Amino acid sequence: MTFNMEVDDMRELKIEELGCVAGGEGTCTPGNSYGGVNDTSTIGDDAIAAYEGAVSFVSHIIERVALAL
Repeated sequence: MTFNMEVDDMRELKIEELGCVAGGEGTCTPGNSYGGVNDTSTIGDDAIAAYEGAVSFVSHIIERVALAL
């Protein structure tokens, strides 16, 4: 098994961006998108809310099926 590690769409980082990728204390350049998410400060809360919504939905469906039997 071989892996192709070539990446054609890379660019040089700006000085301001180095702290983000090197574990520094800087903040990332505004406008960056992480999988379509521009504001990552609440991503954990958003993931929890999505999970709780999915659990609520599935629970509702299970209850409806159980009552129909």
